[in-house]
Amino acid sequence: MILATRVDYRLLHGQVAVSWTSGLGANCILIANDKVATDSVRKSAMRLAKPQGVKLVIKNIEDSIKAINSGVTDKYRLFVVVDSIDDVYKLVQGCNQIKSVNLGLTTTREGTKNISKNINITGSEEEKLKGEFYNQVSHFQ
Repeated sequence: MILATRVDYRLLHGQVAVSWTSGLGANCILIANDKVATDSVRKSAMRLAKPQGVKLVIKNIEDSIKAINSGVTDKYRLFVVVDSIDDVYKLVQGCNQIKSVNLGLTTTREGTKNISKNINITGSEEEKLKGEFYNQVSHFQ
């Protein structure tokens, strides 16, 4: 069961590892990210940051969608973390189990506008948020 899906460019860090995971009662964290899935150094760093007793799975976006849709994740109290609005958009498009999206920290980039503390989006990202899953989005730090 997916408890929450969060966009946070830092992926797994203290706030996600401790506050969010324990607050949700999650027993598994899925990091869905194409770059981290192929980067052994970043994967090792993520493994060091995970809370004790919580399973950590790191997959690319496509494999994350397959795992969620196959039902293999159903036995877990799952917390999904992605690093971008584009990634969460792909997940929402690919699987209907995601009922809400929490916007955490997104990076300031060229062409972004600040919509809330630490949340910066491009026009394209705004259209995705408004058009596809506007009612599923919350943004709290």
